[in-house]
Amino acid sequence: MKYTSVFDIIGPVMIGPSSSHTAGAARIGRVARDLFGRLPKWAKIHLYGSFAETYKGHGTDVAIIGGLLDYETYDERIKTAFQDAKNAGLEFEFIPETDHTEHPNTARIVIGDDETEMSIVGISIGGGTIEITELNGFPLRLSGGMPAILVVHNDRAGCIANVAKCLAEYDINIGHMEVSRKERGNMALMVIEIDQNIDQSIMEEIELLPNITKVTRIKK
Repeated sequence: MKYTSVFDIIGPVMIGPSSSHTAGAARIGRVARDLFGRLPKWAKIHLYGSFAETYKGHGTDVAIIGGLLDYETYDERIKTAFQDAKNAGLEFEFIPETDHTEHPNTARIVIGDDETEMSIVGISIGGGTIEITELNGFPLRLSGGMPAILVVHNDRAGCIANVAKCLAEYDINIGHMEVSRKERGNMALMVIEIDQNIDQSIMEEIELLPNITKVTRIKK
């Protein structure tokens, strides 16, 4: 893996005893919040491997809830995240799993409210660095370390070119991009990491392109 900062190696400024189990967990929760677009009403958090074994002692549980509340890794409020979530109307449940996963620090976060439901899988790979490996059943690779947009679209020719052209018109450079689909000709997902945050107006312009159904952004 390529490191872009010394803080990728020694870890971020954070609350908690472990960059992998605390800072990484908080970042997974915060990316889930960004992708959902608002505070969910409920969360079911499935923990695997080392996360499942040590989540209470290492603060993985409060860190994930803190992330869902949009707290940064260094936010002192992570310590009171459970009570803060209760005050905000967020109900949550932790479910330690015994199934084998490829990475020992894995969480599947299922969140929702009266309107919609969303599921992501995130792994904490050390030093507070994370990867999101699945979104609503779509395989992907999202670091959470760069601004990004996620574009749900019909699997049709020209969709990728239209989105790339729109970004280029605003001089927005693509750092990493990948596309996944569940089956040919059905629904597909673009994951585009970019060099800067984009305005809501650009998001809306992309969403008006042919065969685009939803656009979500992760800001940094």
